Amino acid sequence: MIEKIKQLLIRYEEIIVYLIVGVLTTIVSWAAKFLWNFIFYDNTLYPTVVQNLVLSGVNWTTGVIFAYFTNRRFVFKSHAPMRQEAPKFVLSRVSTLFMDMVTVQVLKAFGADIIVQTLVSAVIVTIANYVFSKLFVFQKKK
Repeated sequence: MIEKIKQLLIRYEEIIVYLIVGVLTTIVSWAAKFLWNFIFYDNTLYPTVVQNLVLSGVNWTTGVIFAYFTNRRFVFKSHAPMRQEAPKFVLSRVSTLFMDMVTVQVLKAFGADIIVQTLVSAVIVTIANYVFSKLFVFQKKK
């Protein structure tokens, strides 16, 4: 039984570590988002369209900075030059930033509060970020 678990951990190590790093990235980016909301928007549960866009931008920027370095080191264990990877990473995250913004606005239109908007968007964006990172950014040499 223990050997089976070890084999599964080895087999799925990248995905497991990605999820751990993803949780940490989420904590860092949400902390920045909700701190911004608290400081500048009186901790509103129903931000305006502009406030939502600013909050998404704060969330995204802190998440990208934290995620690039942690994904590079712990998930994909990359040694490629940063000048090659970083632009691809940022570009892939720009695309998921737009996914986040659209998701938040659609959910807002349906009456969802900021908590629901943030949670649903996080699931969609996390899956897309893994796919983009795996296929386009941190490519292993063959």
